[in-house]
Formats: sequence, C-alpha cells, structure tokens
Amino acid sequence: MPEPVISLLQSASLRSGASQGRTPSSSHATPRASSRGLLTLHRLALRMRLRAAALRPQVRRMLDVTLCGLGLLTLAPTFLLAALAIRLTSRGPIFFGQERVGLNGRRFTMWKLRTMVVNADALKDLLQKQHAASGGVRFKMVADPRITKVGRFLRKLSLDELPQLYNVFIGDMTLIGPRPPVYREVALYDSRALRRLEVKPGLTCLWQVRGRSNLSFEQQVELDIEYIDRTTPSDELQILLATVPAVLTGRGAY
Repeated sequence: MPEPVISLLQSASLRSGASQGRTPSSSHATPRASSRGLLTLHRLALRMRLRAAALRPQVRRMLDVTLCGLGLLTLAPTFLLAALAIRLTSRGPIFFGQERVGLNGRRFTMWKLRTMVVNADALKDLLQKQHAASGGVRFKMVADPRITKVGRFLRKLSLDELPQLYNVFIGDMTLIGPRPPVYREVALYDSRALRRLEVKPGLTCLWQVRGRSNLSFEQQVELDIEYIDRTTPSDELQILLATVPAVLTGRGAY
C-alpha cells in the first residue's frame, strides 16, 4: 500500500481514538458540575442561615427598643390616670420595684404600678405559711387580701405591668420570654425549672396566653421550655398578638 495512503489511515485512526477517548470523560463532566453546583448552593444557604441567626439578637433588641419606646409614649395618659387613682385611694408610692432573677441568674429591679398595701411584704410572710403547706413554689392567691380595690382593677387588665416596658427598653427584659421569678422561687427550682433562666425574661410569654395564673407551676414550666426549645419568630408574633385578647378578657389574672 502506498505510504501516503498508510499515513492517511493512521491519522484517521488516531482522530477516531481520540474522539472515543473524550466521549466518556465528557459524559461524566455534567454530573460532577451539577454536584459542585448543588454543594455551592447548600453552603450559601447555610451561610445565610448562620448570618441570620447571628443577627437575630440585634434585630430583636431593635424591635424591643422601638416598640417599647412607642408604647411608653402612647400609654403616657394611661400611666397618668393610673397614678392618680393609686395616689387618691391608698397611701404609699405609685411604683413598686421588686428584685427579680433574669438571664443566667442576673438580678434586676422589675417595676410595676403598686397594687398592694404598703406593708404587703410583712403580710406575705404570714400568708406564705398557709401557701407553703401545699408545697407550691409560686406564691399566688386568688383573693389576696393585700391587694387594694384600684389594684385589683389594674391587675385584671394587667395595667400594673405597663412599667415593665421600661425594663424592656433598658434591656433587663424582652417583649416575649419566660416571666421573671423572685429569688425565693428560684431557690426552690429543680434542674428543669432552672432552664427558664436560659433566655432573657419577657413582658409576656406562652403560658400567659394559655391560662396565666390558672395554670399550675409545673404547666407554666413546661410551656416555658416549649417556648425555649421550639418557638420560631412567627410563633413569637402569634404570642404577641394573642396577648391582647388575653389581657382584655382578664382570664387567669389575679
């Protein structure tokens, strides 16, 4: 066979082999590229979720300051009327400050409108003996004799809690979270109840919209833990909205 023909056949064979050799590699290139693309998207989504989680406390704090600042200004006339009612019907200060336990056991002064007689703490020791006989951690009486007439009305509508907007504004509390307990109660907590101190205490909480003081202490603890472990931002919005009808109906408030 002439040499030019042999050369042509050899060249054609080499081109055919090269073409066949590229076909398998090119067929595998598309799945690998797709896999790399999915991995990149997954990493991007994870990075965005971590960044959102890191910003969540800052966003929450911004909402606390904004909403409570507006609330303090809007409710100023209500504060004035309540202050006058307290002043005209009983002797003593208008505001009542009490030490409470917050995030990680930090103590702070929580403010309320005074709804009890001046010597309420002295009377509490006598009343608590009767309450302690039942073995309860929380001290709460349906018909507490220390509460004034005006105080009973304020408590029914939770108006006595309004000064805690200031506690939220300065950062001691947040809008939604477990209610801050007194140290006397915390001293009786078991390990499960101590979980309530894992987050910042709130102005309202899950159990306040599901029965308030009608619930047992154990039920309140379980709902607080449910809030800590499973509540999402949308759930918190629902709690905030549900607080309004709970306050207006006064169910479980005393």
